[in-house]
Amino acid sequence: MGAASSVEGGKSLEEAKAEFLAKLAQVKESNPDNLCAKHLTEEYFNSVSEEDQKVLYRCCVTGVENPDSGLGCYAMKPADYATFKPFFDKVIREYHGDETGSKEHVTDWDISTVGEEGVLDVSKLGLDEVSMRVRVGRNLTKFNLPGLMDKAERIEFEKTMLEAFEKLKGMEEYGGNIYSLSPDHGEGVENPNKISDEKYKELVDAHIMFKDMDADPYLKSAGISSDWPYGRGCYVSEDGQFIIWWGEEDQLRIMCMKKGTRLDEVFSRLKKGLDVLESIEGIEFAKGDYGYVTSCPSNLGTGMRASVHIKIPNLTKDGSDAKAKEVCKPLGLSVRGTGGEHTPIGEDGTVDISPRARLFIKEAEIVAALYEGIKLLLEKEKAAGEGGDYAEAPKAEGDEAAPKAEE
Repeated sequence: MGAASSVEGGKSLEEAKAEFLAKLAQVKESNPDNLCAKHLTEEYFNSVSEEDQKVLYRCCVTGVENPDSGLGCYAMKPADYATFKPFFDKVIREYHGDETGSKEHVTDWDISTVGEEGVLDVSKLGLDEVSMRVRVGRNLTKFNLPGLMDKAERIEFEKTMLEAFEKLKGMEEYGGNIYSLSPDHGEGVENPNKISDEKYKELVDAHIMFKDMDADPYLKSAGISSDWPYGRGCYVSEDGQFIIWWGEEDQLRIMCMKKGTRLDEVFSRLKKGLDVLESIEGIEFAKGDYGYVTSCPSNLGTGMRASVHIKIPNLTKDGSDAKAKEVCKPLGLSVRGTGGEHTPIGEDGTVDISPRARLFIKEAEIVAALYEGIKLLLEKEKAAGEGGDYAEAPKAEGDEAAPKAEE
């Protein structure tokens, strides 16, 4: 179906399609939890035009080449969720926990009605200063999503963002620096913002820049990591608390982070930064029936992940996050290591926690859910320290309807 299949492999398009569908059938049997394989049928695949088959193949090939995928699919264009709705809608609603098939997404950042008039201060829960971060994924309407971009489009996207960054640099709150990984801007055009390998490592070690995407087999199969490192980099405010990644899984990952006690502060600064960014000419975020468009269906809707680093030594005394995950799952929380997904927890029992829901939930509800989740988790941590069985601690209200989302 793709160029590699039909040209490099010496196969015709029909032969490549037959091979893809045969592998898809095998994954359906061997990995029933792979949602792409579960919901993509040969009948539906053959029902779309040949041109659309090529795109749908690109959307789903990662789930066939990586059978252990949970979702197994990425959108290639902002319009794909509408174009291939008979397929994507089933994947999305099963993943995000909509058995009715009737939920609709609503965007709402108003936190004035949560907490104490919009104030979410974890010091009231007995915590001192904690590391907090709120991020969103965003994509622009006029570009393909990263999986379908070629090198020229990645460079063009970077140039578009550089114009926006120059305007941010002139603002007191959001002024900062541009760090680009692109070797050049095509046809021998020098990249004035290119950083050295040493600087890149420094930014990665400081958790400011993302790691080499080409090492990720899922992103590689989807074409998202292609042309690395062209069209990749980050913009960082002078205070280091407002960061924009470009060219990662989504065209943009925009985040605010700081150490403090008020979750509402990072939330509100991010919202203001998004408004400022989208007010710049040429920057229009893609939206659809599922809210903000993201490459991975797991991030649709808000595209948001709100997280804190919190110490729970009693629930992690075996040195792993296994018990913490068991406790957090019914609370609707995800647990990660301090360096992100698939990284170890801190030696002092520090973990990264965040609400799992992204879609069919309001932005304000996510940050409120994080605050409530911290409160409930601390109660279970205290019970575990007093010799109680954390598994017997009262469940959070609505446990049984906890949405499915990324781990």
